[in-house]
Amino acid sequence: MSETSTTTEVASQYAAQVAADLESNAKEQERIGAEVATLQERLTALQHDHNVLVNIQQALAGATSVSAAESTVVPSPSKEVAAEPAGGKRTRTKKDAAKKAPATDAAPKTAATKSSAPTLVDLVRRHLATQHEPRSAAEVSSAVNQAHPERATRTTVVRNTLEGLVAKQQAQRTKQGSSVYYTAISAQEPSAASEPGTEAS
Repeated sequence: MSETSTTTEVASQYAAQVAADLESNAKEQERIGAEVATLQERLTALQHDHNVLVNIQQALAGATSVSAAESTVVPSPSKEVAAEPAGGKRTRTKKDAAKKAPATDAAPKTAATKSSAPTLVDLVRRHLATQHEPRSAAEVSSAVNQAHPERATRTTVVRNTLEGLVAKQQAQRTKQGSSVYYTAISAQEPSAASEPGTEAS
């Protein structure tokens, strides 16, 4: 009888210990789960801020490249004008003009190709404007790559561009479940758009 009672007491002690361990394990899971949820929210906010900052950086880089291209195109006509009256001999001026002609012709062509090529922001904005339903970043990226295969634009870059349009209030972001969709915001106030032009003039 004594052995049976001792076994029963040991079993009850183990059962109590296991129950206490289970309870502490469940509480620890709840605590860690809450911390993970908080960290996930912070990560999502940081990722959103990163996307916005990357898009602003790309916009600033694009503006810098455009101004640099304009500054390189401007000096070429002045060189041609200075070379024409400076020639004292007709044979030398003709040769100089013939030598400089390919270089001056090439400069406007490269400038024309740079200025005529639309930016990724323009392509994404135009595509959204033609759509009647919200589109995801992957769908917009696929459409841009089909229309312009030479660009080979990644979906992450297109997503950053879309976030930039949202930040500029040129597009609207909607979330359906775990997916994010974008739609273009049409400018419905032409008078407000014309006022800055008149003030600038």
